[in-house]
Amino acid sequence: MPVVPPAPPRSPVGFHVGHHRSRPIDPVDPVAEDRALNTPLAEALSVVLLVAVLAGAVVRPFGLPEAVTAVPAAGIAVATGAISLDHARAEAERLGPVVGFLAAVLVMAHFCDVEGLFRACGAWMARWAAGRPRRLLTAVFALASVITAVLSLDATVVLLTPVVFATAARMGARPKPHVYACTHLSNTASLLLPVSNLTNLLAFAASGLSFTRFVALMALPWLAAIGVEYVVLRRFFARDLAAAAPPPNPAEAPRLPLFALVTVVCTLAGFVVASALGVEPAWAALAGALTLAGRALICRRATVRTVVKAAAPAFLAFVLSLGVVVRAVVDNGLGSALRHVLPDGTGLPALLALAALAAVLANLINNLPAVLVLLPPAASSGVGAVLAVLLGVNIGPNLTYAGSLATLLWRRILHRHGHGVDLREFTALGLLVVPGALAAAVVALWGALRVL
Repeated sequence: MPVVPPAPPRSPVGFHVGHHRSRPIDPVDPVAEDRALNTPLAEALSVVLLVAVLAGAVVRPFGLPEAVTAVPAAGIAVATGAISLDHARAEAERLGPVVGFLAAVLVMAHFCDVEGLFRACGAWMARWAAGRPRRLLTAVFALASVITAVLSLDATVVLLTPVVFATAARMGARPKPHVYACTHLSNTASLLLPVSNLTNLLAFAASGLSFTRFVALMALPWLAAIGVEYVVLRRFFARDLAAAAPPPNPAEAPRLPLFALVTVVCTLAGFVVASALGVEPAWAALAGALTLAGRALICRRATVRTVVKAAAPAFLAFVLSLGVVVRAVVDNGLGSALRHVLPDGTGLPALLALAALAAVLANLINNLPAVLVLLPPAASSGVGAVLAVLLGVNIGPNLTYAGSLATLLWRRILHRHGHGVDLREFTALGLLVVPGALAAAVVALWGALRVL
């Protein structure tokens, strides 16, 4: 009687977010049996919809939120069959914990601001700088790196950037070097913790690493990338930093909000415990958000409407809709094409090539779609490939406006403060920073993988 060979093991091409071990989910497969369309028209339509979503996010016509373009685009993709309803539902379920985590962190960051944490940070920066713009830049780097890692990149962009503006104005310093540091570090400094960025959460789930192991592997790349950023920004803005600033006016330092600080520390500890227990990190973030929001509600410093607004529901709808549109593009050929161009192996040349590809793709279609597209095929090559993709999608977006959602938010805040952004200057700085920071981070990752 012939022996029937066992079926080959299923490749882990998709993952649930939040568990420290990867678990297969509905795969992103361009030849899936339940696809509604398999025609050039579906391919063209999905690409056009993605371009429209990204253009709407960058331009934001009439000041409308990004969701105004993204939600209808996702609806059109489903209605026309460019993506099946089952695949759209699966993508929404995959991104659900990520979006929930983002909402909780945005609420946490908002009420940390209400408690006065960012004002205290601004006062510390002003005191430490003592009227010297170069010292202020160093202080901004230190604070932005920590805040990005702990409270996510959105806190640095949305809450720290206005504080940096106010601190520079109080000192009489030119704000440009310091606010540029905020946007660059909101991307680069988000490498350290699994909870620092949406892309990190997805990579964390795909890697199968524990919380502490992830941090141990990413610590050296984090330091290397930030170090390159600091050296380049110091030289690029040398003239602005050399401008004399009058002595700062003495002012009473605001008190350090211990309640907010303790809540943030406890939430971080909760992330570690949740990872060890296999619980979604969103639950730890939710606990921190409810603690801070509950205190504000009890003290009547906020209303329920304020809490909901702090969670940015329109922006969350944009993230979910973007994920559906990207899934449509992947189902209609992009996923298959990428499998043929991704480098194999985990040696240094392969990691460098993979990170470079991720950086290029992040600037073409935004870093969140890029990581959604690249993680499934990269996960089959192991932890090193997954983390190399993460380096590319987090450092690479410093090259263009459309590279990351954080940069889009940052540009909006600068316009609100009457400070324009020169496209050529932004790009020139990115061309100087990104290649060096990315190469240094990948080499550091390669070394960490071998030592640890």
